[in-house]
Amino acid sequence: MSRVGRNITVSIDRLRHLGHRQDRPGRIASDASTCPKCDSHYSGDEMRRNLRVCPACGHHFPVTARERLEQLGEPGGYVELWSDLRAADPLQFTDLKPYVDRIREAETKTGMNEAIVCAEIEVRRVPCVAAIMDFTFMGGSMGAVVGEKLARACEHAAQKGIPLIILSSSGGARMQEGTLALMQMAKTVIALDALAEAQVPVIMILAHPTTGGVWASFASLGDVTYAEPGALIAFSGPRVIEETTREVLPADFGRAERQLANGQVDAVVDRRELAARIGRVLHILAPPDGEALLATPPGWAQGGVERVGRVAQSLPSIPGKIMGRIRPGTDDDEGSAA
Repeated sequence: MSRVGRNITVSIDRLRHLGHRQDRPGRIASDASTCPKCDSHYSGDEMRRNLRVCPACGHHFPVTARERLEQLGEPGGYVELWSDLRAADPLQFTDLKPYVDRIREAETKTGMNEAIVCAEIEVRRVPCVAAIMDFTFMGGSMGAVVGEKLARACEHAAQKGIPLIILSSSGGARMQEGTLALMQMAKTVIALDALAEAQVPVIMILAHPTTGGVWASFASLGDVTYAEPGALIAFSGPRVIEETTREVLPADFGRAERQLANGQVDAVVDRRELAARIGRVLHILAPPDGEALLATPPGWAQGGVERVGRVAQSLPSIPGKIMGRIRPGTDDDEGSAA
């Protein structure tokens, strides 16, 4: 069998030259409109029309808090609450840079004052109070202002007798505020407990990621809990757990679909269907004949503190000095007797 033609010689130098040709078509640069899952590219208008969800593979892009409000209600159809609250620096915390500088940078980058936006809004013609977290502001971390605004949102919803919608997207408690940030876990839980006593429904939406002290406190206490597809919902991420335990975790560990199978969420809902789904639930939970929901008494917060005091008093290991801080008027003898 004779060989026809000539041998093909491949030069590495020639391949390198071809790879650096100026007229060689280049790959489209990745940006905020490039899907990290399937590499599809979309214009800004296409992303907004599709609520920042990839039409090809269903990947959910991050969304800012104010854009979330417009997706749930009508564009511009909300009234923001307590927008003047800003984080302080009581610990004068400094890591690689001062905490006040980090706050200033986050405010400039996002145009927000904090990692949560609270507002009055109508979802499918049902008046609600919404508390929407924004991961772009210092990773959505919960500090004293986030806890305060969330507690005020609970009180506002209870006083008006209208449902509360909470969307969480957070890395957990804010380390720069130390114990003050951890205290917000108890504060938000007590606020939601008072809302439950007022028989006011709470719709919880878990977006990517919902982790740390946020998931360990209020984010797990909704009456109806939805999650976006693929959202990480766990106290710690899989990488941290694997490095600690030296064990390989399942690929879907902590993801919304796994949490649905574990019973931690009620449904995994595509963002494009979320407003309609919430609207149906709100109409089901709405009181008949336009009756107002039961409102909480004005002193709900004090009632929560008293409940904590009663529980603490029943524990024999609580010193009297600590009891005095939890429940004013309790002396050392009473605390010791408890």
